[in-house]
This record gives sequence, structure tokens and C-alpha cells, in this order.
Amino acid sequence: MPREKFKTLTEQMFYILLCLKDECYGIDIFDKITQMTDGKVTVGSGTMYTLLEQFLDAEMIREVKVEGRRRSYILTNKGKEMLEAETQRLRTQVANFDAFFGKGDAR
Repeated sequence: MPREKFKTLTEQMFYILLCLKDECYGIDIFDKITQMTDGKVTVGSGTMYTLLEQFLDAEMIREVKVEGRRRSYILTNKGKEMLEAETQRLRTQVANFDAFFGKGDAR
């Protein structure tokens, strides 16, 4: 059975949305993600622009400016709610890990 779209976010999805807390051009998202994650998370251009279109269709982001081929985007309330839900899901996973292995246990 296929996964429901945007029920959970991949790392790339999460960081793209996170970058769009403030208005940002698509091309600048690459730099922000690299800086934010110390290069641990990368997003290919095809993946990023496909996700931006999907986020637009899902009303998780909105287009703010179009200047030729350059477009800027910003997170909508729906996108912020998705980020908050994903963050809570990840916190729950960490809490479950801590409870299972003992918080701070270095085993």
C-alpha cells in the first residue's frame, strides 16, 4: 500500500520547508540547506523543483515573486502545521529511543 503523500517528510522535504519560514528563492534553498546541515543533507535540483511544485499544489507554500525564471516562495500556515507535525513525530521517536535504551545510555 503506498504511503499517503506528505504524511511524513523526507529529510529533503523537511529542510526545504524549514528554509521557507522566510521568503526565499529556489536557488538559495540549496545554500541554506548545506549551511544548516553542514553539508550532511543535499537536494538535487530536479528533486527540489519537483518538491516545490508539489508543495505549491498542496498549498504548503506559496509563490511570492516571479522575476523571469527566478521565483521566491514562503511557507503557508498549512506548511507550518506539517513541519510542526513532523517535528513532533521525530521528537516522539527520540523519546521512544531514550525510553527503550535509557536516556544518555552510551551502549
